[in-house]
Amino acid sequence: MILIAGPCVIENRDTMMRIAEKLAPLHENKRIEFYFKSSYDKANRTSIDSFRGPGLEEGLKMLQEIQKTFGYKLLTDVHETYQVAPVAEVVDVLQIPAFLCRQTDLLVASGKTKCTVNIKKGQFLASESMKHPVGKVLNTRGVSEINYQTSKENGVWLCERGNVFGYGSLIVDMKNLITMRNYAPVIFDATHSAQVPSTGETTGGNSAIVPSLARAAAAVGVDGFFFETHIDPSCALSDGPNMLKIEDLHKTIDDIFKIQDVLHFN
Repeated sequence: MILIAGPCVIENRDTMMRIAEKLAPLHENKRIEFYFKSSYDKANRTSIDSFRGPGLEEGLKMLQEIQKTFGYKLLTDVHETYQVAPVAEVVDVLQIPAFLCRQTDLLVASGKTKCTVNIKKGQFLASESMKHPVGKVLNTRGVSEINYQTSKENGVWLCERGNVFGYGSLIVDMKNLITMRNYAPVIFDATHSAQVPSTGETTGGNSAIVPSLARAAAAVGVDGFFFETHIDPSCALSDGPNMLKIEDLHKTIDDIFKIQDVLHFN
């Protein structure tokens, strides 16, 4: 099972190292293909005053230190084409943010690297529409056929994180997990699916529903999960309301394995 976990944004070295250390059991679990995730820059913030991170250069240095210290594979976001090449030298997976999943130049630039590309589904798109971003990345890798197996072999994933439903609400349609798996391996982003978008100056969320959403996705069947996690989400500088405490993350992973064992999902 692919598992992506870490704090939303790189806050400071001490916090990052403490979180990374507490995630070590997931990396050591033979059933898990673990990726540490954090963002050097949160370019998509509700308010211009919101914390964005240390920036590209300092952020990549901290990610490299975590990689060297713990041996973790790394995943982080790219927002503009100029970021792709330097980020690809450090991380294993380039993540395309949901709001940018139709940006052709960003997808093509990412596809030209050797990294896996994790494309988050836009909150505004139908699941069927995600075959087109997949096709853009595969095309740069010399592949014309769009299906689960070709995407798996050529390092393209899709990530579900809910759809906008009215104002200030996200809804997860579990049918999306089934549909998108026709095009690529599917990662379920349980914490961003619990967001409450743009409530005042910040984006809110309800972390209490995260374990239930994850268990539902496990029952449907996905290739992996994405969780943002923190030692103390109440103090997190980004996405705190929908992040899991690390202790709750470990329990949720145990629940996922129990469901998978019952269903024999592979």
